[in-house]
Amino acid sequence: MAAQRPAPRVLVHTRTTDYRHASIPYGIAAVRSLGAAHGFTVHATEDPGVFEAPLDPYAAVVFLSTSGDVLTPAGREHLAAYIDAGGGFAGVHAAACTEYGWPYYGEMLGARFARHPDHQPGRAVVEDRGHPATHHLPAVWEFTDEWYDFRANPRGSVRVLVSADESSYEGGGMGADHPLAWCRAQGGGRVFYTALGHAPEAYEDPDFRGHLLGGITWAAAL
Repeated sequence: MAAQRPAPRVLVHTRTTDYRHASIPYGIAAVRSLGAAHGFTVHATEDPGVFEAPLDPYAAVVFLSTSGDVLTPAGREHLAAYIDAGGGFAGVHAAACTEYGWPYYGEMLGARFARHPDHQPGRAVVEDRGHPATHHLPAVWEFTDEWYDFRANPRGSVRVLVSADESSYEGGGMGADHPLAWCRAQGGGRVFYTALGHAPEAYEDPDFRGHLLGGITWAAAL
């Protein structure tokens, strides 16, 4: 009888050296729950030393509301090598507020955070439902979040999945074209990012959980 293959492993990194989101423990719990239900295991850590070893054992790396500089120089090298060689990366919410001084990271992720208005209800427009992160969503997704603005619009270098309808909330700063979630290739790897996920209750929302699951499993090629 053939030995059973081990379940794929996903590394969830939540280190912060700047603003720390209260939702981080809820996000970890959500990813663990999704993994248990969908056949992958989760290693959650705040230890940058994990990145000083090769990341090959992981099907994907998730930066879950990380902030500031969270990697050592060796960790940066290993993460870049891992993604470029075919590894998966999923960034959630404040992952766009991370590693501002590392040009590769900004290019890999697709955009960097600039500002956000108050946490408030609004409408997200699902542009592309042909992706695991969006196939279950309605064409217009009512959600409550911080509606991140980015320093530059990533459209043209990413596949936009979801955009913000700035007419549905106060304080948007990007105008009529406001990408909010996307995916892209980086070398041989797959990169997914969603700006949503600020509040603890987001991680209990079935639509957002499906969005998160689809992004992670797509990045991991599961």
